[in-house]
Order: sequence, then C-alpha cells, then structure tokens
Amino acid sequence: MNLHLSSWLIEYLKKQNQTISCAESCTGGMLSELLTRKPGASEVFMGAAICYSYAAKTRLLSIDTSILESFGAVSEEVALLMAKNSRELFSSTFSLSITGIAGPDGGLVDKPIGTVCFGLATPNKLQSQRVHMKGDSRQKIRKNACLFAIEWFALNIR
Repeated sequence: MNLHLSSWLIEYLKKQNQTISCAESCTGGMLSELLTRKPGASEVFMGAAICYSYAAKTRLLSIDTSILESFGAVSEEVALLMAKNSRELFSSTFSLSITGIAGPDGGLVDKPIGTVCFGLATPNKLQSQRVHMKGDSRQKIRKNACLFAIEWFALNIR
C-alpha cells in the first residue's frame, strides 16, 4: 500500500487544521487502517463507519432504504450519501466513502465484480466516481480501491 501518500495526506490535513472520516463497505476498514498507520493520525482522523449491510447503512449512516432499493448499495448515489452522512456523523472537514463488489461473487451485468463507487464530502461540495477496479482476487480489488480513494481524495482537496 502507498504509505507515502497516506502519510503525506495526514500531514497535509494537520497543517491545514482539517479532519477526515470514512464510510466503508467492500473495503471493510482497510482504507481507515491505511489512513491511521502514521503515528499522530488521531489528530485528524475522526472515525469510520464500516457498513457492509443495508441495515448498517440505514442504521449508522441514515441512508433511506428506498435509496438502497432503487440504486443498490453499489451506486454513486449511495456513495455520496455515505460520505455526506459520515462527515456529519463524525463532524469532520472531509469524508471519503467506498462501496463496491470485490467478489468472488455478487457481480451483475451492469455491476460486474470490481465495480467500486467512491464518494467525497467536503464543506462545499459532494462528488462521486464509479470505477472498475482491476484485480485477480478479492484482496487485490479491495487494495486497489483503497489506493484509488487516497489518490482521488488528494487530488480533490487541494
């Protein structure tokens, strides 16, 4: 994993007096682990919601079941709400979310294995992106999703 970029990001947030939180589904906390590897990350990392199930997304992140049923958990709409509601839940400057299909099961024609949706909530905007992650295993897809999320976040906060 790219420790250098995540370390740089933590230092950048410290210097800017800004904070981050996460909402994760398919990565199961891997993004949060990457962001908290650097000592002192607790100064800027406010927390994370690991929400694999619809019930957890509804209960912890207040995502309406009708949104989940209409768009599916793996959608830009849900990724946006995960980021927005995580930012509010943890009172952070930024929040980054990941929801996807890491496999080996669960792929659909319109959402094949490797489909990952990302959300970013900032004080001024919400944005999302859907990406097809490469990887020959569940672990590789999850790892690549975390690396993408860190890079995407770094590009969109400066």
